Amino acid sequence: MAQLWGGRFTGSINELAWNFNASISFDKRFLEVDVAGSKAHATMLAAKGIITEQEKNQILDGLDSILRDVQAGNLEITTKYEDIHSFLEANLIERVGDAGKKVHTGRSRNDQVALDMRLYARSEVLHMSDLLLNMLKCLSGIMKDNLTTYMPGFTHLQKAQPVTLAHHLGAYFEMFKRDALRMKDIYERMNYCPLGAGALAGTTYPLDREYTSELLGFYGPTLNSMDSVSDRDYLIEFMSALSTIMMHLSRFSEEVIIWNSNEYRFVTIDDAYSTGSSIMPQKKNPDIAELVRGKTGRVYGDLMSLLTTMKGIPLAYNKDMQEDKEAFFDAIDNTSNCLALFTDMLATIKFNKDAMMESAKMGFTNATDAADYLVNKGMPFRDAHSVIGRLVLGCIDKSCAIDDLSLEELKSYSELFEEDIYEAISLETCVNKRITIGGPSPIVMKKVIASNDRFIEEYSIGNDKEE
Repeated sequence: MAQLWGGRFTGSINELAWNFNASISFDKRFLEVDVAGSKAHATMLAAKGIITEQEKNQILDGLDSILRDVQAGNLEITTKYEDIHSFLEANLIERVGDAGKKVHTGRSRNDQVALDMRLYARSEVLHMSDLLLNMLKCLSGIMKDNLTTYMPGFTHLQKAQPVTLAHHLGAYFEMFKRDALRMKDIYERMNYCPLGAGALAGTTYPLDREYTSELLGFYGPTLNSMDSVSDRDYLIEFMSALSTIMMHLSRFSEEVIIWNSNEYRFVTIDDAYSTGSSIMPQKKNPDIAELVRGKTGRVYGDLMSLLTTMKGIPLAYNKDMQEDKEAFFDAIDNTSNCLALFTDMLATIKFNKDAMMESAKMGFTNATDAADYLVNKGMPFRDAHSVIGRLVLGCIDKSCAIDDLSLEELKSYSELFEEDIYEAISLETCVNKRITIGGPSPIVMKKVIASNDRFIEEYSIGNDKEE
């Protein structure tokens, strides 16, 4: 058992307690960021004359060699070590001798792990941003191809008014755009360096925290050493944003599942993202969409786990905080996989435009426009609403759409109907007349899509301050 704290103890730790306390099984994914942080720390120590240039070079070379050997499979990270920090330091000392014993000068595991988590989380924010941009690009492409693909818009899962597929998917573009902006906000707040905070009260060594921050690409050092080692707000923010992404994906999945049903037939999901039944040979199930919907609850649970862990912790660091990692890793892994898979699935979905149009037509989605037609002829809206309500009941009895009725049949409900009613309530007219910004008209949608494309092109994280 290799640990960093043996001097104070004369007895050995209970094996069960060791395993319960150890984090190597999950924090081993910190290897690369722990190496990066240790290299920056050693570079700063040499710059301040706390260690020599020769010792610094030995430390850097040793750290690089450990990373190479692990990545090549020549060195195994085992449960012999308590955590990734003890693994790295023990192997460094073995390779470079006394110089390796100096790498921890002016540093605690508390600020070391706080740094590792920030570096790791920061890279995941950037990765999540890339995945969100891929989703936005996919949505924008589908929207451009479906400016006149008519379909019913829904409220209460009831057909309401006609829209286009471009307009419907544009709502999801807005959701994922907000998700991308949240990534940017999180990055701005989290990109400060805790290294140098020590265990909780800083250190007497003349560290240059600004230099270390610069080496690691942070905006600057954190300003309170106690908060530096005990802050997990950025993880909670990030996991809250991941939960929101998953909520958006779950809503989208629900619609894909409904649209894929025999009753709707709006979409055909590619075979690569479907499975069959072990007993019913005709089945083609939307399993990927269903799993995305299901994993949303899991990511919610990860967020609640961390919130619950943090709610009663006094300043500064407490071992409870070790519980942040598994929940965070699980939330990251699941959201990344779900977002990437769903985007790939969406890119291969085929939309049944005829079924969408027929559904809009037979769902009386033009009823509001028919009422507006009568209003424009001079009828009070409440009376027009009543007339069209009775008209819809008649169409239901006949299993037909409003525009399937003859002019004579329409006039039996109101003499105000004229030949121009058919043009007024066509799906194309219903959509094209809605020209206020945010509406489904192709004229408006082209402006929105152009704005969306500018957002995709100009979106960036952290560049202004890093420059």
